[in-house]
Amino acid sequence: MAVKVQVVFYSMYGHVYQMAQAVAEGARQVAGAQVDLFQVAELMSPEVLARVGAADAKKAFAQVPVIKPEQLLEADAIIFGTPTRFGNMAAQMRNFLDQTGQIWAKGGLVGKVGSVFSSTASQHGGQETTLTSFHTTLFHHGMIVVGVPYACQELTNMSEITGGTPYGATTITGGDGKRLPSANELAIARFQGKHVAGIAARLCAR
Repeated sequence: MAVKVQVVFYSMYGHVYQMAQAVAEGARQVAGAQVDLFQVAELMSPEVLARVGAADAKKAFAQVPVIKPEQLLEADAIIFGTPTRFGNMAAQMRNFLDQTGQIWAKGGLVGKVGSVFSSTASQHGGQETTLTSFHTTLFHHGMIVVGVPYACQELTNMSEITGGTPYGATTITGGDGKRLPSANELAIARFQGKHVAGIAARLCAR
């Protein structure tokens, strides 16, 4: 039986997009997994994006379709990705989730598997608060929340500065945003995708 996995992200400078690609790659390692990549709608005007230097970066994933809330109903598992804004999810992701009220009222996501990954500018920039506060919305939707267990060896890598938490994969972008996701961070993201898709597949097989 095929398991349908959605990777739904917001990215401003491309870091979360790269993580989303790794998450999707990991999910596709599960036999029978159908994996779709989506982004949420941008709220900033083109002028503002250009002023903050994000316009060119966003062209790299302009081809990724923008998801509509009702499309979430098609998934067995949904893995969300968002950059951190002051220890919380980005407004673009919050805006998207705030449109799921009617889905919540009907219990549309109850029993689906949910998971989250993120990015921050600094090593202690709110990675865990962003992930765990995001989980609150998933719990309200009745989703089965999945993180990254320490079976993922890359979580215990002490030889370098790296993102990665038991609550979800993360990356550190650096103050100027020039640091791209490391091999260790991408490995954690792939693990998360495979882990979530595997759990969803086992639940769908019952």
